[in-house]
Amino acid sequence: MNPRVRNVQKHLLSDNWYKLYRVSFEYQKKNGDWEAQNREAYDRGNGAGILLYNRAQRTVILTRQFRMPTFVNGNETGLMIEVCAGLLEENNAEECIRRETEEETGYKVSDVQKVLELYMSPGSVTEILHLFVAEYTKEQKITEGGGLEHEEEEIDVLEIPFAQALEMVKTKEIKDAKTVLLLQYAQIHLGLS
Repeated sequence: MNPRVRNVQKHLLSDNWYKLYRVSFEYQKKNGDWEAQNREAYDRGNGAGILLYNRAQRTVILTRQFRMPTFVNGNETGLMIEVCAGLLEENNAEECIRRETEEETGYKVSDVQKVLELYMSPGSVTEILHLFVAEYTKEQKITEGGGLEHEEEEIDVLEIPFAQALEMVKTKEIKDAKTVLLLQYAQIHLGLS
């Protein structure tokens, strides 16, 4: 543990959707003084995301769905184009992303590769995001995908040329951080340009 942090107390503010805490603690500054501080931390669990790519076709599979937080923050339609993603249930990121890939995209991928593990918004959200890539073929498509109705998901599955996806980042049609990171990873490390 960090010796410059002491007397940590978590107070639950809300558990309506996920958990919002007020965290009170003392932090030792560089000059040695201890300072009482308070922060709010949103705990929604950890998640995983995956970029499906087809090297031969030079395409990627992305999803489009309504995201309320973006809508209330200026996204006129609330629709976001993203890589397939989901929250971990048993803290096994690879199992999670295989399940989410099938549910959301309809593809049953065999070989997934973990490439990144990141905090996406460390100033206020506890989530660690595990990011993967996997190659896909048409033969791996086993359902239409689209998500699960009981999870209130209504997801469009998009197969897009890789070059077009990169252009969509430039034109701000793709504004999701995990998606931008994985597209850039693919460009640099998988040679999909």
